[in-house]
Amino acid sequence: MWETCSVQLNVRLPREIAQQAEEVQESDPEFLSRIVLYGLTRRSVYRHLREQQETSSGGSDSPVALPL
Repeated sequence: MWETCSVQLNVRLPREIAQQAEEVQESDPEFLSRIVLYGLTRRSVYRHLREQQETSSGGSDSPVALPL
């Protein structure tokens, strides 16, 4: 499907969530990869939609609510 490469991430998480992330990384690293991919894809789509909205509205500074 896509060409992939390995990425090393260091993040600061609340202790409880960090423990859960470590457990998932050990038990199902592919699932953790999909979670990160999902989050970054949503961010990319949001940015694209926001840029489209700014372009079509003439770059006004008024906030725009976009569906999540």
